[in-house]
Amino acid sequence: MRLAEKIEKVNQSFSRMLSRDDLQSLRDEISKLVESGLAEKALKLGESIPECILPDGSNKKIDVRSMLRNQPVIISFYRGQWCPFCNLELRAFQEALPEIRKLDAQIVGISPQTPDYTLSTWQRNELEFDLLSDVGNQVSRSFGLVFRLSDRMEELYGKYNMSLPRYNGDDSWELPVPGTFVVDKNGVIRGRFVNADYTQRADPEDVIAVLAGL
Repeated sequence: MRLAEKIEKVNQSFSRMLSRDDLQSLRDEISKLVESGLAEKALKLGESIPECILPDGSNKKIDVRSMLRNQPVIISFYRGQWCPFCNLELRAFQEALPEIRKLDAQIVGISPQTPDYTLSTWQRNELEFDLLSDVGNQVSRSFGLVFRLSDRMEELYGKYNMSLPRYNGDDSWELPVPGTFVVDKNGVIRGRFVNADYTQRADPEDVIAVLAGL
């Protein structure tokens, strides 16, 4: 089953669980974000990635650019462990990991969560690739992915136990839009999957197709 089909099942579950007003608020927020053009402003194909040195869940610093010396890297920006769509995406990439490694590539996930929550996300999803903690969204911002949630979303996220200050360690209420980049050994973006609608994610099959063409 492709990732989009799994996501659709979660969407259907949300539709049953949320009130009509809350569901409409979420849809309105997605529409505004899509219309803002943020996704189109993110780093483009052919551009080089910025410096990317971040801690993992054990506070060990990882330099993504140093990983590129030997092989291409998939960089996947996700929102956090509280986001069911993010967990689906991370698990989908875990399932695809043997094929990614067969193409002599690596994958790394980045979110604004604190290292403790980064570690718990890694453990809960039983991942075998690195997750990094971008507290303050500094790296996500350099990729052009960051936005601030509206006051209505702050209220709604708190209502459903998704209070970002608890997970991210600050009160900025900022998130990255989900973005997945395939980066070659020279640090140049060769694949780009960015969508301001957080329910739409890069399917590992499509990402692997880009890798296979490098």
